[in-house]
Amino acid sequence: MSPSKRSMERILITGATGQIGSELTGALRERYGKDNVVAAGHRGNSGGELEDPFERIEVLDEGSIARVIERYEIDSLFHLAAILSARGEENPQLAFEVNLIGSYKVLELGLEYDLRRILIPSSIGVFGPETPKENTPNETVLRPTSIYGVTKVAAELLGDYYFRRFGLDVRGLRLPGIVSHKTLPGGGTTDYAVEAFYGALQEGHYDFFVREDTVLPMMYMPDCIRALIELAEADLERLDHHSDFNVSGASFSAGQLAREIGKHVDDFTYRFQPDERQRIADSWPNSLDDTAAGEEWGWEARYGLEEMAADMIEKLRLKIS
Repeated sequence: MSPSKRSMERILITGATGQIGSELTGALRERYGKDNVVAAGHRGNSGGELEDPFERIEVLDEGSIARVIERYEIDSLFHLAAILSARGEENPQLAFEVNLIGSYKVLELGLEYDLRRILIPSSIGVFGPETPKENTPNETVLRPTSIYGVTKVAAELLGDYYFRRFGLDVRGLRLPGIVSHKTLPGGGTTDYAVEAFYGALQEGHYDFFVREDTVLPMMYMPDCIRALIELAEADLERLDHHSDFNVSGASFSAGQLAREIGKHVDDFTYRFQPDERQRIADSWPNSLDDTAAGEEWGWEARYGLEEMAADMIEKLRLKIS
C-alpha cells in the first residue's frame, strides 16, 4: 500500500501545549487511543496540562523530534509549533527560525522516517493589503506584511513542493482567528476575540486593541479541531489542494462581538483603543471563500457568532467560578 493510502495510527503533535494543540491532543486521543497520540512541546509539561505520553522537544533540534518518532514509532505528525503574528513582530528572527526552519526540519524528518502524513496549519496571515478583502479566494495574491505571514506562505509552498517532488503527504489549512475557552491564545492579532470574553466576565470591561469596525474571519475551537482532523483523514485522491485550504467560520467586527457579549453579560462596558496590532489586522481579509475545502473534503462550519458567544459565556462562567 502506498504511503498516501495508509491511515494514521501513531501520531505526534508538536506545539501540543498551545491554544489549539492542547485541545487537538484530547480530540485525537479520544479518536485514536490515548497511548497512540504523543504530545510534545518545548516548555515541557510541568503544569500537568496534558496527560502522558508527553515529550519535551525543541523544534529547531531535529534530533529531539527524531528521538520521539523512533521511540513511539510515529507515522503521522501534526506540526503546530509556531510563533504567532503579534509576538513575531517583537522577535522576527525567532519567528523565521521556528515557523520556517522548524517546518523544513519536520518535512525532512517526514522523508527520513517515511511518515504517512504531515499536517502543518497555515493562517490568514498569508494574505496582505493587495488581497481581495471580501470572500478571499483560495488562489489569490499572497504578499503579507508580517514575518508570521511571510513564514506561513513559505511553509505552504514547501509543503506543496515536498508533495510534488517527493510524494510526501503534506496537508494544511489557513486558519482564521481561533476562539476558545480552555486555553488562552499566545500572541496573535486576533487574541481580542478571546480576551473580550474574559474581560466581560472577570472585570465587566474590556479595551479592544483594534477599531470597532475591524472585521476579521474567526472560528470557534470545536470547528477548528474538526477541520484539522477532517482534513488529515480526507482521501488524498479527492484533494486538488494540499497545504493551502481556506477554511471559514464566521466573520464579524470587533463592535459586533462586543455587542453580542453584552447580550449575555449585564453592564459590560468596552472601549476601542487600537495599537500596533491594528496594522496587521488591516492587512487581512474580512471573509474567506472556503469552497475548495467544502468540495474536496466536505468542510462546513457549524458555529456562527451567536452560537459561539453563547457557548463561550456558558463554559467560561463554569471555568471562572
